Amino acid sequence: MKKTPVFLESLVTNMLRLRAICPFSWRVFQFRPISCEPLIIQMNKCTDEEQMFDFIERNKAILSEKQVGCAFDMLWKLQKQKTSLLKNAEYVRDHPQFLTLHNLATNKFKLMNDDTLVNVLYVTQQFDIKLLSEFSSCLADQHLYFSPLMGKIADIVHRNLETTQDLSSLSVLMVNISSLISRHFQQQLVNKTELLFDTIDSSEVNVAKSIAKFLRNVRYRYQPLLERCNNVFLSNVDHLDLDSISKILSVYKFLQFNSFEFIIMAKKKLTEMIPLCNHPASFVKLFVALGPIAGPEEKKQLKSTMLLMSEDLTGEQALAVLGAMGDMESRNSCLIKRVTSVLHKHLDSYKPLELLKITQELTFLHFQRKEFFAKLRELLLSYLKNSFIPTEVSVLVRAISLLPSPHLDEVGISRIEAVLPQCDLNNLSSFATSVLRWIQHDHMYLDNMTAKQLKLLQKLDHYGRQRLQHSNSLDLLRKELKSLKGNTFPESLLEEMIATLQHFMDDINYINVGEIASFISSTDYLSTLLLDRIASVVVQQIEKIHPFTIPAIIRPFSVLNYDPPQRDEFLGTCVQHLNSYLGILDPFILVFLGFSLATLEYFPEDLLKAIFNIKFLARLDSQLESIGGMDGTQQQIFKMLAEVLGGINCVKASVLTPYYHKVDFECILDKRKKPLPYGSHNIALGQLPEMPWESNIEIVGSRLPPGAERIALEFLDSKALCRNIPHMKGKSAMKKRHLEILGYRVIQISQFEWNSMALSTKDARMDYLRECIFGEVRSCL
Repeated sequence: MKKTPVFLESLVTNMLRLRAICPFSWRVFQFRPISCEPLIIQMNKCTDEEQMFDFIERNKAILSEKQVGCAFDMLWKLQKQKTSLLKNAEYVRDHPQFLTLHNLATNKFKLMNDDTLVNVLYVTQQFDIKLLSEFSSCLADQHLYFSPLMGKIADIVHRNLETTQDLSSLSVLMVNISSLISRHFQQQLVNKTELLFDTIDSSEVNVAKSIAKFLRNVRYRYQPLLERCNNVFLSNVDHLDLDSISKILSVYKFLQFNSFEFIIMAKKKLTEMIPLCNHPASFVKLFVALGPIAGPEEKKQLKSTMLLMSEDLTGEQALAVLGAMGDMESRNSCLIKRVTSVLHKHLDSYKPLELLKITQELTFLHFQRKEFFAKLRELLLSYLKNSFIPTEVSVLVRAISLLPSPHLDEVGISRIEAVLPQCDLNNLSSFATSVLRWIQHDHMYLDNMTAKQLKLLQKLDHYGRQRLQHSNSLDLLRKELKSLKGNTFPESLLEEMIATLQHFMDDINYINVGEIASFISSTDYLSTLLLDRIASVVVQQIEKIHPFTIPAIIRPFSVLNYDPPQRDEFLGTCVQHLNSYLGILDPFILVFLGFSLATLEYFPEDLLKAIFNIKFLARLDSQLESIGGMDGTQQQIFKMLAEVLGGINCVKASVLTPYYHKVDFECILDKRKKPLPYGSHNIALGQLPEMPWESNIEIVGSRLPPGAERIALEFLDSKALCRNIPHMKGKSAMKKRHLEILGYRVIQISQFEWNSMALSTKDARMDYLRECIFGEVRSCL
């Protein structure tokens, strides 16, 4: 029977307790023998394990900590000389003197330096890797993720990865060393995990949880492994408790991994737990996990129960509840008031990142309370004046920029300037967004500060360009792109970013093509060189690309409305590679894939069959969300159109077409180009099946009087066009095609034209609308 875990527990527990109490090493005060060399020389003369064990038995009373370490070393050297490593390892591990050596190490751990201690662990783990994983967990429990000891453990794992066969222990080690590993080592661990995954039983939930947690820690949305972990969770869902479900959902949310089946099962199981959770700690965990996926009745029950428990919440629990309310888009004023009351009491104890979360959620939930925000601002500024870490400074600055009065004084600006040379692209992008918010706010109140803020923007631009120009590896750049949102990246740096990616274009391959494609999708920047390279990589390396990466690869071509030179070969290769997986894709992903291909006017038969069948539509129906109403700008345009057309009964807003395209505004002209009021001249509404959601948007049919025409007016915001050129993106182009098929005359007006100097007055805009509707057909492009 293995006894090493007992040794480990005693060794590690005592060591960490001692070091926690006495951070200063007292090893220097310990008397040691003048020389231990003679015993070490005797050890080196041993030719087999029996001689070593005899030596240990004879000298156990006088061995020093250094000699104990040498004894472990010598045993491993002898072990490596054997032809049957596994058989001999069992012999050594079960020998009575091996336990004696363990006990000696336990007694002398206080005198061991880190190198000796890790060396002992390294040798021992050759006989049982579980020992090393348990030791790493002990360090993790003490939050020593960046300690030299953890670094040495990571090195041990790296050197022994090829021979490691125990995925259970390896998965624990992967989680604990995840903060220290390189991208190359990360990929090696992922590859090893894939090789060993089939060696574990389908009931090994803890192993799957550790693997998923590792992927979360390293921010790696690796679909193949996530799918395999998800299958383990699905097959064991009856045995998952609240804590496990909560953690799995948290990982899925962070990695943006969609599993419709798991969410349905989790929702059912969590709903059954509502009456069973009667303690704040367990109910908060349930509220956070179930709230965002619950139905209306369950949400109502959760909120009413939380109201009763709210006064007993801790600061940490109140923060978790606030985050869940944001995810639920719940603006329950009573619950918000109760939760913020708890937050206010504990505000001094929150860290900068937590204060940012509080600010974000309260802003989103439209919370307004001056005294709360005043204290929050005071805390943020206090942290900012004493912070020198770039990421922390960017977090604090971002939080301040979201406050009702986001102004930052010269001290704050100088703090930003001090950390700029150490900032990565994410920090610089965050700073730029915050500064732009200040300029927008301060322009109305403090004109004298705007010049300093503009100067700060110039410095941000300088350091951003410098960082991009000094990039020497696509892999390092990818690491920064992972958490960088292209649509918020400063306009001045976007072109430089694209140029940098083009510089590394030859390094795009099957490993990184999905990440690069996803980033380009978010930039709204059309680079034909990059898209052509992506298409080429896919055609040439399709066998090495995981099928679930295909939707992300197709997306930039759809979003940016671009056909590569080998369009048919590229799209055909993508669809063929994905065909056998259509039945297991998440409904949303499958619909968005169909949507992406439709914008490119590509309609594969197998995909259409997969989408348009009763079973799939039933799955999709449960995920549909309701559609919103008309905003202030639309109301202003609606009044102008009513004047142009002769009355509010001659124009309709937010019209839903028979195929569920939403049209901003619709009007009808007879054959003499005179507006027709709705409800007259026998204009009939089409009879359509009842919608699966409630909506106040009118569904319009296609029957019109002879010679009449139906006109759709679409106002395109900046998101409808590429950022670098006036090229219409795929979604708007496809919508125009579909509306024309339905018989509409489509008038598309861009916000740039609508907000131009030429249309700066109401009269100019009215004349423009008359020309569009009654004159020549006008478009924004």
